[in-house]
Amino acid sequence: MAGLARVWSRGQSGMQSEPVRVEVDIGSGLPTVLIVGLPETAVREARDRVRAAINNSGFKFPDGRVTINLAPADLPKEGGRFDLPIAIGVLIASGQMPEHCADGYELIGELALGGELRSIRAAIPAALAVRQYDRKLIAPSDNQHELALVNGLDVRVADCLAQVTGFLRDDRTLPRPIANTLSVAASGGPDLKDVRGQHGARRALEVAAAGRHHLLLCGPPGTGKTLLATRLTGLLPPLTESEALEVLSIRSVAGDCIDARLCAEPPLAAPHHSASMTAIAGGGTHPRPGEVSRAHNGVLFLDELPEFERRALEVLREPIESGRIVISRVSGQCQFPARFQMVATMNPCPCGHLGDPEVMCTCGPTAVARYRRRISGPLLDRIDLHVTVPRVPFDVLREPAGDATESSSSVRQRVTEARARQLGRQSCANADLSGAGLESAAKLDQQGEMLLGRAATKFKLSARAIHRTLKVARTIADLAGSHDIAPLHLSEAIAMRGVDTVD
Repeated sequence: MAGLARVWSRGQSGMQSEPVRVEVDIGSGLPTVLIVGLPETAVREARDRVRAAINNSGFKFPDGRVTINLAPADLPKEGGRFDLPIAIGVLIASGQMPEHCADGYELIGELALGGELRSIRAAIPAALAVRQYDRKLIAPSDNQHELALVNGLDVRVADCLAQVTGFLRDDRTLPRPIANTLSVAASGGPDLKDVRGQHGARRALEVAAAGRHHLLLCGPPGTGKTLLATRLTGLLPPLTESEALEVLSIRSVAGDCIDARLCAEPPLAAPHHSASMTAIAGGGTHPRPGEVSRAHNGVLFLDELPEFERRALEVLREPIESGRIVISRVSGQCQFPARFQMVATMNPCPCGHLGDPEVMCTCGPTAVARYRRRISGPLLDRIDLHVTVPRVPFDVLREPAGDATESSSSVRQRVTEARARQLGRQSCANADLSGAGLESAAKLDQQGEMLLGRAATKFKLSARAIHRTLKVARTIADLAGSHDIAPLHLSEAIAMRGVDTVD
């Protein structure tokens, strides 16, 4: 009897997948199983699952004192992902499997009482970490669709414990995941062709998509604000392989279903206005990604912005600037990526008809001021485009779409070309420019400097608002195929910062 066995596995903390060494020692004494190494309830219950799975797979759970250590001891362990490595460690320590049969492999997977393997959360971050360590991975077959998307990894999948032991002990065949590739399904989603009129808002949507700018649409009820906002993702370029893997990792950690046909499509997160701060930012006893992380590399759509809880809105300020969100707990910190593009809608007042020539507003100045104070000035200052969406005339609303109305695919082509110019010039979208990169990419001539100075004085623009206006002007120039920012481009960018300056 070997007495002591060591098997490698992977823990999960936020987006990080840390290596965990499962050590199993079998000694003399009364039959008992002790799991140490900061395990939570689901990990402690592994002793019962593993015992039943071993006995039902044609092996014998050893008598005596079985001590299982999950190292490092200061890393919290959660979930059933350690069941498979614990079972293999017990079989090696009891002499039922060769001592070094699991060398070079990492094992993850939850066991059923009959020995079947069940899927785990956060399989993609674990696979990426295993690839970085240049090891091989054995995982449940239920995770094979997401594991197949990680290139350059030697991974085997199994349906049950007996298959894993047969592979490690008797060199039996264990299949690799079914080949899978990142792709975009044929577009059948909302199309910009459905929108009647609203040429100014359509233009703002195109500019926002091209430069990855944040957008706020303000107007009376029923003018098409939501209709426009939900079509933004259809204008964005497909994700690169690295961006798609980041999105898939977040979905994997959150436990979402992964559809390989949509992997390269930018994600859309659209929380209801009743969502709590934790739902927006993420968190929990064992932190999970929130809506800002689910929207990473995609769009965060906030319909009826003033109706959201104030604390939930204020939590957006840091990730808008940094592209990440840090969740702090007594046991430590978790960091999730959160580089999203926000599109929000709102009414100009509680009744929604302030400034509407068709309907009289019933709100007094105090009610309007109270309504607008639900959104803080610093948050509005971080939104690049503030666009008014007016009421559409009846004759325009009822006319057929025809060939004059552009579809999402044609606008997306211009957006993709503009984004390619940005990546070729500065390796990032214009919204992500900062410091020296902005000074280099958004140079103005003398006429442009005078125009920007007058706008900054008239509208009392902050330094942040000035920089964001320059980024929008740079995007408008890219859409026009212009190397320089002309006064016309800058004028259009200034005109798109109107809502937050209305008293």
